[in-house]
Amino acid sequence: MFKWQKLGKVFTPQDVTNRPWLKEFAQAPATLIFDDFVRVYFSCRPPADESGQYVSHSAYIDVDRADLFKVRHISERPVLELGSLGEFDQFGTYPISVARDGDIVRAYYAGWTRCESVPFNVGIGLALSTDEGRTFVKAGRGPVLPYSPDEPFVLSGPKIRRFNNTWYLFYIAGSKWKMADGRAEPVYKIRLATSEDGIRWTKLNRNLINSIVEDDEAQASPDVIFAGGKYHMFFCYRYSTNYRGKEKGYRIGYASSVDLINWHRDDSKAGLTVSDTGWDDEMVSYPHVFEIDGKTYMAYLGNQVGRNGFGLAILDGKLGDV
Repeated sequence: MFKWQKLGKVFTPQDVTNRPWLKEFAQAPATLIFDDFVRVYFSCRPPADESGQYVSHSAYIDVDRADLFKVRHISERPVLELGSLGEFDQFGTYPISVARDGDIVRAYYAGWTRCESVPFNVGIGLALSTDEGRTFVKAGRGPVLPYSPDEPFVLSGPKIRRFNNTWYLFYIAGSKWKMADGRAEPVYKIRLATSEDGIRWTKLNRNLINSIVEDDEAQASPDVIFAGGKYHMFFCYRYSTNYRGKEKGYRIGYASSVDLINWHRDDSKAGLTVSDTGWDDEMVSYPHVFEIDGKTYMAYLGNQVGRNGFGLAILDGKLGDV
């Protein structure tokens, strides 16, 4: 199994001042590596409105490459504007995943809209940056990966990767809504689409990861990295209902593949779970694995799915060792 050493919480949004749109949450961390710093993107929220509704923005912090707990800069404003009236991303951009493409930085993000019968629906959009990822301009007013007859709702959790000159978009797609204690809860599974240009996508149209804790297990954050001759996926999963506490809350899973299509799940190898006490003693989720200077790190969320920030762990050894 992998052995991760937890290093602690990196960023607490409640400590930020003079940014009224950044008051709670630092969800779904994703990195962009520079020569002397690491830019960590995340999604955050201002306080809820008078009806208890949130919106979600995407932001970043720059941390020192030599000391990942030293915050050098916090974005002055969201990197993406929310959509206009009726657009798919009017009420949120969460989560976001970035990748370099020459002099451009691509961002794939989930755009949230509110619904009447269920709380929300989500599609995946594309935005581009020409200023090294400080700000992004949307490729259009609609999603590049919308829901469709075979994936009818909640396309979210994009993780963009490029292998062998092909773009791979790992994401989640809703399979059903369940009513529990008067609340509609979504069930979603990890899926894959491929593209040559990053705009027109071919969906695999099947789930990548088998369910373990129950048939309606919800899966998210499929982060994939290549090492040791195979692909490693770290993701998170939870029960479909009553998951906001410790017993049925998010945990981190693991799967491996040699072809990016067929995956073998073995959560016993994931190597990172909840702590006995502290900010991550109820759940761990939304893993993001990245390598810098010969070391492998995992950024992840703790209790309440990142309401109080994200933390960092370092791998003992190499990904290719397992």
